[in-house]
Amino acid sequence: MSTGEPVPNTPGPRKADPPGGGEPSGVDLARVALRAAKEQARARGDAARQKKQARRGGGLRSGARADGRDPMALGAAINRLITERGWEKPAAVGGVMGRWPQIVGEDLAKHCVPQRYDEDERVLTVQCDSTAWATQLRVLAPTLVARINEDLGHGSVRMIKVLNPGGQSRRYGPLRAPGSTGPGDTYG
Repeated sequence: MSTGEPVPNTPGPRKADPPGGGEPSGVDLARVALRAAKEQARARGDAARQKKQARRGGGLRSGARADGRDPMALGAAINRLITERGWEKPAAVGGVMGRWPQIVGEDLAKHCVPQRYDEDERVLTVQCDSTAWATQLRVLAPTLVARINEDLGHGSVRMIKVLNPGGQSRRYGPLRAPGSTGPGDTYG
């Protein structure tokens, strides 16, 4: 037996596939069949366990560990909702509207109030109570846009649209131009 060929029934390391690339031997076939039977039994057991839990009226049961059904704090729930709906930018701009006096200063905030934010155009609309404050806000607009974008992230607000004071329309008198709002027409 000195031909250099291995002896067929000698103990040694076993592999899944024979080295010659042929069909698996009987031991290898038995291992594959045992593995498949274990997987099938595990799948049947999982299905039976789920069926039993469903009969008990439970499904998943609450336990000592946290899961998706546990209550959460209101702030965390709101943050999750904002993220899921994609409302990050509008919510951030809403925060800017709430902190408007800190961003622009107390004097300007008393006379100029943010009205709305157009998310598509990225335009913040601000209403002023006099033409003098509207002019002042127009001068400060580039600085304010930079300050707001520094706070919210680049490109959140592209432009501040300044609205002139909206005076009460006076409807009295026989002579009135169509579309006129009275003496408030001269604002702006």
